[in-house]
Amino acid sequence: MNRFSRKVSNFHSDLLMNTKLGQLCGSKTLFRERYAILRILGRGGFGVTFLARNVTLPGNPLCVIKQLCPKVSSPKSWAKAKERFEKEAKTLGQLGNHSQIPMLLDYFEVGGEFFLVQEYVRGCTLTREVRRSGVLSEDAVKKFLQEILPVLQYIHKNHVIHRDIKPQNLLRCDDDGRLVLIDFGAVREELAKASELADKTATTNFVGTMGFAPPEQFSLRPVYSSDIYALGVTSLYLLSGKAPLEFDYDTNTGEICWQKQLTVSEHFGSILNKMLKVSVKERFSSASEVMFALGIESHLPHLNNCLSIQPLKEKKKPTKTNSFEDNYYSYVPPFTRTAIAIREWKAKINARKSRRSYKHYSSMA
Repeated sequence: MNRFSRKVSNFHSDLLMNTKLGQLCGSKTLFRERYAILRILGRGGFGVTFLARNVTLPGNPLCVIKQLCPKVSSPKSWAKAKERFEKEAKTLGQLGNHSQIPMLLDYFEVGGEFFLVQEYVRGCTLTREVRRSGVLSEDAVKKFLQEILPVLQYIHKNHVIHRDIKPQNLLRCDDDGRLVLIDFGAVREELAKASELADKTATTNFVGTMGFAPPEQFSLRPVYSSDIYALGVTSLYLLSGKAPLEFDYDTNTGEICWQKQLTVSEHFGSILNKMLKVSVKERFSSASEVMFALGIESHLPHLNNCLSIQPLKEKKKPTKTNSFEDNYYSYVPPFTRTAIAIREWKAKINARKSRRSYKHYSSMA
């Protein structure tokens, strides 16, 4: 009997029996002569994730192995799936140079199935963090955004869309407290495109999570701002502890009606609204734009001190116009007043020259 069988549900028991790595779970047999498979971490639409230990390296470090199972049977479809898998795996390998993205340690194909080996990040998901400690304050959510937005900026600059940002895919590392973004959907989406069912039903190809994914992602046309939308929904969860489908939606626009259930500052509320716009044209187009909007907020108190808050007093319209400035009946900016002064100064100089010329000609006459 598998020594983990008492600790797993019937659902996971089926996975243990029906997957290559599941059958090795808890046994002394090594996968590829180096990986001891310890337990299941989770499963998705295209495979299962296991916790393993590399017994050939010093210290026997833990790692995560993702077993991806493309839904193909013909040799042509399988070759296409393999090509897409290798391409996206190489991209993930490049992204792993970032400290907030798990490093890709290896990738390979065994028996018609694809495997990714990534570093194991010991930590707690934001979902578990909220359940354990409660919802976050507005300031804490702003800090969260300031931590994760540079990561989004990084992956988007590398032409990658995550496609599945949600609290379950954001880990707080136990070792140093850094926020880590896991479980990229890029490889899964490429395998979905290569699936033999790809031309039959769009729902088969969808990669993401209901409620967190924006409409264009359901249409299989994700853009960089699709990740911005998912990050906005994640922020709502952190503020409220509610899953996105627990909120009401505007029947006309399809947008989340969160304003009556959460209280945030006016400026931060406007940022969330723009992150959560259903229309791609109205949404923030990049992580940089959101970062800029959050950055401006920190300077608002100082900017307010620079503004004139006194009501403007209208000047009485003069009965006789004496100068250019008399035509202004409201506040005039400093640079405009300078320009007016220069013009008046030049006018006086020209007037003096005219008078001197007049006197000169008069004396000659």
